[in-house]
Amino acid sequence: MVLSGTLAVTRVPWAAQNNESPLLTAASTTLSKKAVQPRAAQDVLRDKLLVELKEKDPGKALTDLQRAVEQRPSLARHCMSIAKALGKAAVEQYGPTRAHRFSRPVCDTSFASGVAQFA
Repeated sequence: MVLSGTLAVTRVPWAAQNNESPLLTAASTTLSKKAVQPRAAQDVLRDKLLVELKEKDPGKALTDLQRAVEQRPSLARHCMSIAKALGKAAVEQYGPTRAHRFSRPVCDTSFASGVAQFA
């Protein structure tokens, strides 16, 4: 009697019995490596600006954020979240009082909102 469907073969009688090779199975034990996905432009920009904030100051990072959005308008929808992340990082590095001094109207004052939120 033959049933339709897929059968998993674990061993065939004509295959040599070799202890060094694994048994034949329908499911492979090796997985293919996932393709490396390119990072989104806003993630790359945010990380670059966070490094710049730490190495220089939040004012320079905010200026570069504004320039990046002007050059690539598609980044505008991410501007507020990036500015808030910069505000949080500024509070962590400079403290809330000093971080507020760097505030400027970039992305609807989201930097100041981030400073206030994490102060």
